[in-house]
Parts: sequence; C-alpha cells; structure tokens
Amino acid sequence: MAAKLHQSMDMNSVISASRLDLTFHTDDGPVNALSNVDLDISKGEFVSFIGPSGCGKTTLLRVIADLEQPTGGEVLVNGMTPHQAREKRAYGYVFQAAALFPWRTIENNVALPLEIMGFSAAERKERIRRTLDLVNLSGFEKKYPWQLSGGMQQRASIARALAFDADILLMDEPFGALDEIVRDHLNEQLLQLWDRTGKTICFVTHSIPEAVYLSTRIVVMSPRPGRITDVIDSPLPRERPLDIRETPEFLEVAHRVREGLRAGHGE
Repeated sequence: MAAKLHQSMDMNSVISASRLDLTFHTDDGPVNALSNVDLDISKGEFVSFIGPSGCGKTTLLRVIADLEQPTGGEVLVNGMTPHQAREKRAYGYVFQAAALFPWRTIENNVALPLEIMGFSAAERKERIRRTLDLVNLSGFEKKYPWQLSGGMQQRASIARALAFDADILLMDEPFGALDEIVRDHLNEQLLQLWDRTGKTICFVTHSIPEAVYLSTRIVVMSPRPGRITDVIDSPLPRERPLDIRETPEFLEVAHRVREGLRAGHGE
C-alpha cells in the first residue's frame, strides 16, 4: 500500500529524501533503480530497508553515502548534500563483506580512516581501544583478519566505521553471509551498541525477522523500480531479548512486513 511518507525536514531529521529517482544508463538501455522515493529519518532511529533482490535497497543507501548520484529529486544528510556530508565524515559505512586489508592487523584496519583524517598517534590509539571495546574485540588488536571468524571480521568492520565517531552508521546487509546462530548474536550486539552510542542506523536486509528485531522503523520497498510501499513503526520496546521474536507483537509486525512485500510484488 502506498503512503505519503515525506514531510518537510524537521530539527531532528538527519536524512531526508524527496522525490528521489535514479536511472542507470547501460548498453542494454536505461534501468530504473529508484522511483519517487520520499523519506525522513530522525536522529537516533534504527531504520531497516527490506525488499526483494534488485529493488534498490543498497542503491538508496549508496545515494545517501554519495557513492551513487541520483538523476532526480534530492537527498539531504544533516542538512547537507551527500557529497558535503561525505567530506564532513558525517557517516560510517559497513559493506556486505568486511573488506578488511589482510596484511593489516585488526587495530591497523580500524586505524585506517583515522590515519587518512590525520588523527595523532595518541588519539588513534584511544579511539581504536574504545571502538574495539564497543564491538567486544578487545584483546584481538594484534590479530590479522584471516585469524578471526567471519562474525568477528564484521565486528572489526563496524569498529572501523565507528572509529571517527560519525553520528550516522550505514550498514549494507552486513550479516547476510553468516550462519543463523552468529547472526542472532551479532543482532543482539548491534542493538546494544546502538543503545550505548545513540547513533542513527540505516540497515539493509533481506531478512524479515532481522528487520523487525532490530528496527524502530521498517521501510518496505517494491521490486524495481524501487519505491517505498510501506513504512512501519515498531511497537516493540527498546530492550529486545531474542525471545521477543516469539511474541504476538513481533509476529504482527512481521506479518505486516510480509504483506507489504507481497503487495509490492502485486503492483
């Protein structure tokens, strides 16, 4: 079901999209990736984007991050263009794969953006210590990525994105390749990290339970061209043990997400 989603950007809004379109021009003709996307995300929210493969979830995240350029409409990040926000280091980005340099230790991987930004050695050391503690990787500073499990590598990637203390964390399906037990554990840890830091998190996922468990709001997207078909406010409490997934409230939200995805396919 379509809904009027965009409102004028208020004082608490950190990401605002208005009539956003993106068309890729390929040798086989134009590909409409995003169409008329309107959305506001407020400070401190945890917003998940869910939809079928190829619906534009990652593309939307990449537009916010200034990694793709829209062909229509506009996006504001902290009241700036995505390009200005990137120059101001307004966000950290966590990719689907951990993307750690194998020849660098974990602490040196986390240090990379700090080195680029010119932090002093003492400041880098303190930020590395603090962020590795946040993701429960204290004691693994001298290890190399190949010495860690996939889940630990992703936690190191999150630490790297947090190291320069941006207010916004953009996460592109970071746990999608992990087994269910590890994924559940990292979901719990991510919620704890969000609660401790107060970051605004935008999270792409294909998993309905993951989206419902993590989010304060769930953005449901249609098949290409990607449009927002529903935005669901979560009634769940901020503290969420894993067994909350068995409650009627959780199952009701999951049902609405599933219905939204089905409706999007039918349009």
